[in-house]
Amino acid sequence: MNQKILIRLAIIIIAIILIAQSTYVVKETEQVVITQFGKPIGEAKTTPGLKLKVPFTQKTNYFEKRYMEWDGDQNQVPTKDKKFIFVDAYARWQIVDPLQFFKRLTNERGAQSRLDDILDGETRDYIAGHNLEEIVRTSNRVPMPSGSVGEEVGDTLVDILVGREKIQEMILESANTKVTDLGIAVLDFRVKRIIYVEDVRTQVYERMKSERYRIADKFRAEGQGEASKINGEKERDLKTIQSVAFRQAEEIMGKADAKATAIYAGAYNQTTASKNLYSFLKSMETFEHTFDSSTTVILSTKSELYKYLISLE
Repeated sequence: MNQKILIRLAIIIIAIILIAQSTYVVKETEQVVITQFGKPIGEAKTTPGLKLKVPFTQKTNYFEKRYMEWDGDQNQVPTKDKKFIFVDAYARWQIVDPLQFFKRLTNERGAQSRLDDILDGETRDYIAGHNLEEIVRTSNRVPMPSGSVGEEVGDTLVDILVGREKIQEMILESANTKVTDLGIAVLDFRVKRIIYVEDVRTQVYERMKSERYRIADKFRAEGQGEASKINGEKERDLKTIQSVAFRQAEEIMGKADAKATAIYAGAYNQTTASKNLYSFLKSMETFEHTFDSSTTVILSTKSELYKYLISLE
């Protein structure tokens, strides 16, 4: 009884092993190449579902069907105008022929290594064939104002003929011509980052500083010109005000003198007593403004002042 049970269990285990070895599942995100003793057999299986194979002798090799990422190393590359920059790029690629991919590259690690050689080489070649402005900029455009004081906006940028986007397209196209026999396709290529080396960075900073100094000098000159204009207008207005004030003062003094003369004339036309009183008051006013306690004067006996001094004794 125990022997029959053991035989049945053995048969069940063998059946399970045979089923496991003769079937495999292809997921929607996978594609499979079947190999027998290390050599590929038949076409690649790219449709999802349950598949059959010869047990024990055949092996399944799974490959990704989705887009995969290639992230290149940051490399120092010279441009056409002899400026060195660090270029950091990335790409997206896909296995389009799993059988050819297995024959040429074996696995994804081999594909990444081959893409390093191809994409890094193409990036270096195309960047070395163009000036720095072509790599940094995509198109010709008029710079937009940033709102800085004294900033000038105009056609100050160098015109480009190709541009960064077109260079990326050329690298992508050239790379695809070199990977067609590898069973893969490069779907997209982009320059992620460009960093100037120290010498180029210093030149860029110096150019930016000189441009700011030029704007500052122009703004300062305009300010000095405006200040001179304001000072000139101030001096002109001051002279005008002084001239008008002097004229008005002269007119007032003239009117005052005329009025005083009229008062003097009217006083002399009064009665003798009024005249004598007026003369006396004017003489006293003269004394008050002319003499003090330390003044010594010599008067004629015929002087009006002498007459009043005698009368005061």
